[in-house]
Amino acid sequence: MIAQVTALAILLPVAAGQSGNAGAQALAVTMRGLTLREISTRHWYQVMLKEMMVGLLNGIAIAVTCGIGVYLWSQSLGLALVIALAMISSLVIAGSSGAIVPIALKKFGLDPAQSSSIVLTTITDIAGFMSFLGIALLLSDMLPKG
Repeated sequence: MIAQVTALAILLPVAAGQSGNAGAQALAVTMRGLTLREISTRHWYQVMLKEMMVGLLNGIAIAVTCGIGVYLWSQSLGLALVIALAMISSLVIAGSSGAIVPIALKKFGLDPAQSSSIVLTTITDIAGFMSFLGIALLLSDMLPKG
């Protein structure tokens, strides 16, 4: 049990950190589009869909990389699967959130440059932690014992 908890504790910040990076990138692209008037609040669905797809593709690439690294480190297929699935889900959430947050704030008459980053950080941290721990709970029978 201690080895399982230790491994999860070591990997938890990886999922949250990667989702934060992905969300910040989507936020930057969306903010640039809003600032240059290349997109408006009417385009929220197209922008969200695009960033979700980017999050999915990045998530798959990072999932494979992290999954291999975690497997080599831990020799646990279950732990590698947990980090891989968490990466995919948290990066999809981060990408879509990075697109939606500034557009929603602008739609509500707020300055997206002032408030987007704190809202996005909250969402990506929650997404990273919850996806990682939720998937770990669902696959707990596959995690290393001892």
